[in-house]
Amino acid sequence: MSDDPKPPTTPSEEAGRIGLALARAEGAAYGLALKHMTGMVAEFGEEQRHGDYSVALALEKAEGLYMWSGDGLEWREPTTENLHVEVAVRDAADGRFLPALDIDVSIADASGREVAQLRVPFLWHPTLYHYGQNVAVPVLRDATVTVRFPPPTFPRHDEVNGRRFLEPAEVRFGPVDLSFLEEK
Repeated sequence: MSDDPKPPTTPSEEAGRIGLALARAEGAAYGLALKHMTGMVAEFGEEQRHGDYSVALALEKAEGLYMWSGDGLEWREPTTENLHVEVAVRDAADGRFLPALDIDVSIADASGREVAQLRVPFLWHPTLYHYGQNVAVPVLRDATVTVRFPPPTFPRHDEVNGRRFLEPAEVRFGPVDLSFLEEK
């Protein structure tokens, strides 16, 4: 198809070989931090490729967050929430974080009944940009977590490499064991 984008690693007027190498190095560094989160910090972590995107999910017990209020940043501990949902979306070609996405997550039980639906906003973290939110869910042993987002609407540089991220994504993770949420 003539409208297909060229590989995003093609040198162009906007992206020379050095710039593309730097982008891949940035993606590799981000990937190391992401593997640390999904493989060592989270109770559940997995990453899947979906077209131009690489979508990672990490789940752990709910945690406190600074939230903006009328008086500035305010620390808030979870009240009824028991699960912290973290999503990272990367450029599948170079591994860099994709900002400005509208990410929705749904969690369903083994029968497919939805038990939670949430929007996960951008969440600043000292080591890894990601999207995240706390939510209250029942303890499930075989949940399905679905991550959905429309294509990003941000402008793109580069006539050669910029025609990408055109499709929405829907990525399913499961079965996911949430028994780590049980009180001990």
